[in-house]
Amino acid sequence: MTYESWSRLGLSEAAFERFEANGIGEPTPIQQQAIPPLLAGKDLSAGSQTGTGKTLAYLLPLLQRIDASSKAIQAIILSPTQELAMQIVRVAQEYGEPLGIRTQQLIGGAAVKRQLEKLKLNPQLVVGTPGRINELVKGKKLKLTQASMVVVDEADQVFALGSTGEVETILWATPKSRQLSFFSATHPDVMKTLEKRWMKEPLRIDIEPEQRVSETISHYYVVCDWRDKTDTARRLLRLLEPESALVFINNTDLIANYEAKLAFEGFDVESIYGDADKQKRAATLARFREGRTKLLLATDVAARGLDIPGLPLVVNLEPPADADQYVHRSGRTGRMGREGVVLTLAAPNETYLIEKYERKLGIKLQEKTLYKGKLWDPHEVPRSRSGGAPARAKGAGSASAAAPERRAGASVAGGASETDTRKAAPARKAAETPPAAPARQDAGRGPAAGAARPAGDGAARLSRAVPPSSFAKPASKVQPSSFVKPTLPAKPAGAAKAASASKPAKSKARTAKADKNKGAPKWLKAKRGQDEAPKS
Repeated sequence: MTYESWSRLGLSEAAFERFEANGIGEPTPIQQQAIPPLLAGKDLSAGSQTGTGKTLAYLLPLLQRIDASSKAIQAIILSPTQELAMQIVRVAQEYGEPLGIRTQQLIGGAAVKRQLEKLKLNPQLVVGTPGRINELVKGKKLKLTQASMVVVDEADQVFALGSTGEVETILWATPKSRQLSFFSATHPDVMKTLEKRWMKEPLRIDIEPEQRVSETISHYYVVCDWRDKTDTARRLLRLLEPESALVFINNTDLIANYEAKLAFEGFDVESIYGDADKQKRAATLARFREGRTKLLLATDVAARGLDIPGLPLVVNLEPPADADQYVHRSGRTGRMGREGVVLTLAAPNETYLIEKYERKLGIKLQEKTLYKGKLWDPHEVPRSRSGGAPARAKGAGSASAAAPERRAGASVAGGASETDTRKAAPARKAAETPPAAPARQDAGRGPAAGAARPAGDGAARLSRAVPPSSFAKPASKVQPSSFVKPTLPAKPAGAAKAASASKPAKSKARTAKADKNKGAPKWLKAKRGQDEAPKS
């Protein structure tokens, strides 16, 4: 393969040595426009959608301008995250090795002492996070007096994370004649301010495609209750069976909970997030790149700018807060012209975010419905013969089988949530249980009591998530309430008087005696008793 188009940009043939092995063909638009001014030493602020080759756009001219015979640090690349910094280090080492250029990483979370030892190897290129490099500069452990090139990758995120002061401290430590470049997918106001403050006649490059995300990416969303997101993600991943998938969430505090649930469902899942140990994050990401981990759960900060070759699927378990974050998440797939899929799970109260992405990014997110193990367009979901909601699949009496049809508000057939169904079940059962049929003279020739109803009726009840009427007692077996006093036969007239007259006279005398002794002292009661005793 020839690389005449790269040569016309001013790159040397040494830069092409690894292109074929890495499957790199013609330069992308951002590479075509950014490489010549960078080789000429001009300050540059470049914006292009994620996944269009920005790393090589600034790295190749930077490596070509470094003097490999010098022992001084000549170039600095700043990154918002440890993972992105390590990714840049790998690319720099791969393309810098044929040129004899040494690269050193300086990232937070690693042992400072070990990094200082490696600086004794005299690297010409330093890649790191603003915090660690600023720490070493202020501690006079890192000299940047000969650093003639500074690149801030994912500049919008660097400044959004509060690293503006650290970046400016680093710039103060470099020569005034140094070249400064910003690369990002978005162009916030803070970048514009810093461009005016630190750049000399900067050249602004904006690669504005018809849409800010790659056209090779397909966008879908499924509506489901918040409490059902893990289960919905499980069924989607089982259905799609991707070779690997990157799953995004918003809240770091929930990452361990989601990881445990997905692992319990049998997925080979690991997670990376900003507060995790640096070595653990690096090892986790390495296993994911090598295919030893199929599912990676991540936050926006941890996965910012990651390049996972051939990643087929991105799942937003929680929708990003704004359109810019959606751009960066979706950019993890469909990179460099490859195809990819982004699938977002949205609760009913989160669907407004879907409209925001469509409006601001000029893309269309197609709604999909999970039904009977397949993804359907909502209007194409099969309907039952009665014209109502789709009947459940065979064996839907189990919780797992009935789940798709019980999801509330979602694009899951059935329309009512599992909780609502349980609450409404008694009322529905009472309303749908027919009154007891009157006794028939030809009962012997009719169906037996408690016989099963026609199959069609049962299927209709299942489609509405109503328990079958067989759970209710048959009307013929209902017993009268024990709280109702049974009616007794009427007594014959005069029976009460006869019963009263039959009482012995002895009881009347005893009653009169009791009235007489009421309130009398004991000695008087005893005396009266002796006086009334029969004499022998």
